[in-house]
Amino acid sequence: MASLTARRHPYPWRVFAATSIGVVAVFISLSGLTVALPTVTRELDASGAQSTWILLGYMLVTTALILVFGRLADILGRRPLYLAGLVTFTVATGLCLLAPSAGWLIAARVLQGVGAAAVVTNNTALLTDTFPPRLLGRALGWNATVAAVAQVVGPLIGGAATAALGWRGLFVVVLPVGIAAIVASLWVIPRSPRTSVIREPFDLTGAVLSTALLTAVVLALTPGVDSVPWLPWACGGASFVLSMAFVVVQVRRTHPLVDVSLFRERGIALVLVAVLVNAVATYAVTLLVSLYGQAVNGISAVAAGALVMPVAFGTVIAAAAAGSLMLRFSPRVLTAIGMGLNAIGLLGVALVLSDDGGALAATAPFLFVLGCGSGLFMTPSTSALMLTAPSDRRGIANGLRSTLQNVGYLLSTALALVFATVGLSATARQAAYGGTLGALGSDEVARFVDNVRYVSLALAAVAVVGVFVCLSFPRRNVTAAVHPLESVTSLKESA
Repeated sequence: MASLTARRHPYPWRVFAATSIGVVAVFISLSGLTVALPTVTRELDASGAQSTWILLGYMLVTTALILVFGRLADILGRRPLYLAGLVTFTVATGLCLLAPSAGWLIAARVLQGVGAAAVVTNNTALLTDTFPPRLLGRALGWNATVAAVAQVVGPLIGGAATAALGWRGLFVVVLPVGIAAIVASLWVIPRSPRTSVIREPFDLTGAVLSTALLTAVVLALTPGVDSVPWLPWACGGASFVLSMAFVVVQVRRTHPLVDVSLFRERGIALVLVAVLVNAVATYAVTLLVSLYGQAVNGISAVAAGALVMPVAFGTVIAAAAAGSLMLRFSPRVLTAIGMGLNAIGLLGVALVLSDDGGALAATAPFLFVLGCGSGLFMTPSTSALMLTAPSDRRGIANGLRSTLQNVGYLLSTALALVFATVGLSATARQAAYGGTLGALGSDEVARFVDNVRYVSLALAAVAVVGVFVCLSFPRRNVTAAVHPLESVTSLKESA
């Protein structure tokens, strides 16, 4: 089917360029609000729980629906669902821009997450259909790179937009990008032939179970539910039961939501686990550091965005270097080194944080190291997955990669938010999210800073686990990797 679609569209890199606009909008919206959260909390008078759900609502819905929309796209057609996702995302962005209250913003972010899930899922599927097999690995590698770069520069864009236009500034920036993505996609993305639509039943039970499972996990971790002592334990128990039920249903279904047979290949399973571990270990650090800077030191949103920019610089530099390094070293080695750099960066951040402003500058080199680790992990891990998966299953494998990566983002954020504010009063928790914790006294500040240190140390330990997962990758030589420089050459040849 990929070759057929490629013949119908002789310029696959134009499709890549068009879908990349949507990816940029989705991932900037995902990470850009982290530095603006204190401003949002203050101006909308949001409670601690509401502040948490402004971030988690978008992430939970996106993560839960990636698998659902991936399956629906196979059944209903990818282009229509992708365009519907773009429209939904863009309309929801406008609603975020108009939000008069925290509840409105949370609802609009949830709707935005619905659209984002359709974009992320079908972006990968459209590339799989459009590119011929010889270019598919490169295209998917570049797709992961675009998403990662948009994600790491999101805080700077969010901070700058907030400084210029208030917290609504982020949505002022994202809205025209969403409109541009719709126009470009309507113009460039080809219609799928009717024969490409799969006439299979939709696994509604699997969809409901997967959504309920993720919701239960997040509720078990979300701050604000501790006023009901038994609720976290109940949600934790429900998570276990739902996970078992989901696995049983998927194994028994003829047309399951998740193709569990991919996990029977050791190489694929290990790469997917590594992607999950890497996302859990690294995603929350920009949130933690930006909250620390604003809550403890009272810096502005734009300063908070600049504070975490070393992560973006390190990611871009390492991702560019990874292509050349992959000609000499296997993904197994490079991903392990990347995870190790992540652990060093997180450990350094934990060690230098203090109650005074001097710690802000001291975090920069460690954030840069963390970014280098993420960039070094990104492309080799995608390459290892593409080279391990059968050629006719690469789209499905990359879809699972995207799902587990988003699960990691969700868990990382939820864990960071709950443990960074554990032990704080409801007033102090709201002040931490609002960037005004320093006004409550040194004891609350010290407790919050200690919590952030402990969370950073825990994430560093997760990254160390990731090193061993990467070292367990198959030892076979994989030099035919996703090479960014070759992708640029292909882009020029296809243009």
